[in-house]
Amino acid sequence: MPPARYGAARLTDGPATAPLTLILAHGAGAPMDSPFMTALAAGIARHGVRVVRFEFPYMAAVRRDGRRRPPDRAPVLLDAWKGVVADVSAAADPGAVAIGGKSLGGRIASMAADDLGVLACVCFGYPFHPPGRPENTRTAHLATLCTPTLILQGTRDPFGTPEEVAGYTLSAAVRLHWLEAGDHGFATPARHPRTSEDNMTEAIAAAAAFLATTRRP
Repeated sequence: MPPARYGAARLTDGPATAPLTLILAHGAGAPMDSPFMTALAAGIARHGVRVVRFEFPYMAAVRRDGRRRPPDRAPVLLDAWKGVVADVSAAADPGAVAIGGKSLGGRIASMAADDLGVLACVCFGYPFHPPGRPENTRTAHLATLCTPTLILQGTRDPFGTPEEVAGYTLSAAVRLHWLEAGDHGFATPARHPRTSEDNMTEAIAAAAAFLATTRRP
């Protein structure tokens, strides 16, 4: 893969000869090597997918100097996605390319997917609205999205519950997979019969199965 033009050095999991590369972006407050992102990348890679993680410019700056920053504006985030996909696509035999991410990373991926012409998009914990502000939806582009997209969402996610999401207009290209009792990071309450690990395992398996069905021949 050529030198990265955006963010910090990238992290890659999975076989170099994989027929599919999934590029993942992090959420608003945690980097590409957070425990969630690390578990996600390793788990999907075990299904024979190459997984590439990268950081948006603001998070790369946080890594350099340790000072927390708010996320970059949407045009900067979208431009970062374009640059990363171009880099990965220019690599030797990248296979098909899909994109996605955690929360903010998945949302911006879904906004860029159609323009980038990628195979598919996978969102882990989509921020349908800010917590406590269900009227401030972030769903307009999901109504017309053409790229096959899977959204994996906890049923207790304050960014969008099953009852709220049921009222949104979503494109036929968008599929939803609900994770029982999961919050925005798929964690379950203490003493709940379902564990956070159960939800992460289910999310990884569902994402891998979805990507397998969308692979180009």
